[in-house]
Amino acid sequence: MSEIERIQSTERMSRIVKHNHTVYLCGQTAGDIDWDIKEQTRRCLLKIDNLLQEAGSGRDKLLSVTIYIRDMKDFTAMNSVYDGWIATVEKPARACVEARLARAEILVEFSVIAAQ
Repeated sequence: MSEIERIQSTERMSRIVKHNHTVYLCGQTAGDIDWDIKEQTRRCLLKIDNLLQEAGSGRDKLLSVTIYIRDMKDFTAMNSVYDGWIATVEKPARACVEARLARAEILVEFSVIAAQ
């Protein structure tokens, strides 16, 4: 039976979970709610890069990305940042949905699954 490794756990969640050579990241949001959609997206993607590296993975091993966006009016601006981030690697499966997020000031949240 495969071990499950949980990294940076709190009473509510783990930021990284590794199982069967697969890495699952908790949802990533930006650190400053005053940023616009492009900056919130940049900051989320930077956090994802750092967590993937800590997990022994990387952007080139992405399997799936789910994007939760507060308002689809920001879809094009968010994609302008995301497309640059993903430009040099094989593309993961992806979904993008409009959703209410934990706080109204959060414009975007990313959920990622990657190979290790």
